[in-house]
Amino acid sequence: MIWVIIIGMALVTIIPRIIPAFIVDLIHFPEWVNKWLKAIPYAALGALIFPGILSVIPDKPFVGLVAGVAAILLAWFRVHIIFVVLLSILTVVVLTISVG
Repeated sequence: MIWVIIIGMALVTIIPRIIPAFIVDLIHFPEWVNKWLKAIPYAALGALIFPGILSVIPDKPFVGLVAGVAAILLAWFRVHIIFVVLLSILTVVVLTISVG
């Protein structure tokens, strides 16, 4: 019985992920829909990252905000993503040590 549940859960998970991959080539969306769909990953990324920025240190949200601004500035100047992440982490460490 447990195998039936596991297979059912796998199908329910995989079907919604596979169907769009086959359908997307068959449907031609208007240009405004394509622009909107291209913006979704950035909106989702922002929704995932911003709460993390504010909760780096719960009683000192400015530390995360400063590190977030540093990351934005580095990304603006097209610094490699590894360095953006490392320098943002370094900013959090330095501010945490200096603020106490």
